[in-house]
Amino acid sequence: MESMENILKDRYRHPTAWDQTFPPMSMADMVESSAGAHPAAAMIDFMGRRFTYGDMLGQIHRVAAGLQAMGVKKGDRVGLYLPNTPHYVAAYYGALMAGAIVVNFSPLYTAAELEHQVEDSGTTILFTLSAKALLPTALDVLEHSSLEKLVVGSVAEALPPVKSFLFRMFKASETAPIPDDPRIRRYDRLIDNAGEYVAPSIDPVHDIALLQYTGGTTGTPKGAMLTHQNLTANARQVQMIDPHKHEPDRIIAVLPFFHVFANTCTLNRTVLNGGEMVMLPRFDAAQVLAAVQRVKATSLPGVPTMFQALLDHPSIRNVDFSSLRACISGGAPLPLELRQRFEAATGATLIEGYGLTETSPVVCSNPYEGLNKTGTVGQPVPGTHVRLVDREDPTRPPPPGEPGELLFAGPQIMKGYWNRPDADAQVFVGDYVRTGDVGVIDEDGYVKIVDRLKDMIAVGGFKVFPSQVESVLYHHPAVKEALVIGVPDHYRGEQPKAFVTLNEGQEATGEELKTWLNAQLGKHERVCAVELRDSLPKTLVGKLSRKELVAEEREKAQKARGDAGTMA
Repeated sequence: MESMENILKDRYRHPTAWDQTFPPMSMADMVESSAGAHPAAAMIDFMGRRFTYGDMLGQIHRVAAGLQAMGVKKGDRVGLYLPNTPHYVAAYYGALMAGAIVVNFSPLYTAAELEHQVEDSGTTILFTLSAKALLPTALDVLEHSSLEKLVVGSVAEALPPVKSFLFRMFKASETAPIPDDPRIRRYDRLIDNAGEYVAPSIDPVHDIALLQYTGGTTGTPKGAMLTHQNLTANARQVQMIDPHKHEPDRIIAVLPFFHVFANTCTLNRTVLNGGEMVMLPRFDAAQVLAAVQRVKATSLPGVPTMFQALLDHPSIRNVDFSSLRACISGGAPLPLELRQRFEAATGATLIEGYGLTETSPVVCSNPYEGLNKTGTVGQPVPGTHVRLVDREDPTRPPPPGEPGELLFAGPQIMKGYWNRPDADAQVFVGDYVRTGDVGVIDEDGYVKIVDRLKDMIAVGGFKVFPSQVESVLYHHPAVKEALVIGVPDHYRGEQPKAFVTLNEGQEATGEELKTWLNAQLGKHERVCAVELRDSLPKTLVGKLSRKELVAEEREKAQKARGDAGTMA
């Protein structure tokens, strides 16, 4: 097969040349440049309230000034424990302008998960909201970790005046009281300043902008160090493959910004392009469909489970999708049937891309227009190199004609893992980063994922690591052994399922264990079932082995599909 470089130069289907270079650019420069070019353009539509680029730049500057007044210096870690609200945008870019490193935390985290990552990252200040779903957890972590301060905002202050009044009147049950504590600063007081801050000197190539936690190629969460250049380069790469990048851009921003997919494809790329983010704080199919209709959205990034939920909603037949130029699917494999049904129902193009937290995340995408190869994740985005290596030895190529592990190199590849040189040694092969995914590359340079080396379970775009769920199960006195695997799920792609053996003399049902376990897990980690076994499969050396259970569940799923087809 000819070299990948030649294939991508000669048969590149994206609307730009593949061999691009990306001059160093800081996140602050990206925001300042975009806001300076069109200060009166809409940047955010939040539940009907619009914020211009000029409005948000002023608020970003005031966050930066407020953080520096609190003592934040270059390199300090500032955490965001927030849903998609204007607070996130201001805190994210404001912290970066102050010279801090942003740490993203999922609002789905339990207190234990949040505390662990706060400690690991050295986060000293955490932004959150006065919502019952968030503030009590943040207060718990403030009491039991090295976290020093909280900055607390409210959803009401970001809403239009009438909606804000109604929220304060009727949604009081959803808010939590903010304690009178010197360690807690209200968001409106943080930004009560003139926006005068001292811009630090930033080296985009080497200075870290974001710590994004991931399991990487093992099950232990690690902080991927993404530099300013990693993030701005990936935003530019994603922009380059859009043939409509010079046209008005209104993107539905419902994917959570704490997720690296949304952070690049919804937030950074839209800001770079001067587009408008129609922001929704959580996914609700009816709200998303109404937003598409209301603003005549041009783009809708999502994960397969989201597109499935939109298809399942009865009001989809009443929505005019003609404004949508493309819907981008990532985070999990996109089933062919789902893509075909969604395109038939909406008339929009649904394209699949691929990436990792360690790659900021986008490394591949099918073209928006032209050859969209079913079952592939498309071609590498501009400036990105791909290589196949032997599954057992990443220093050599795979045997001829066989799949291999996918490795990528490019300006979006992380600097490394936070305080984990041991993990860096395992994941890097020269300038290339290992993905843990097994694939093939066809004659046109399209990449197809055929398997994965890691045990990670993809639940609706979120990563669930079996070892983390198993560690909780082992705290139950009845549990002797535990294994967790991913089983097929029509809606979420996969869902975790646990298999356990019991200690002698102990009694517990699978349903009891499931209830006990799920109460301690984040929403996306919860298992669909706990199955009791007399024994669990083991390797020759006695190590618990998941692969037999995976094969067993796959056979069950195939048989169920076959039975359903016979009945039909």
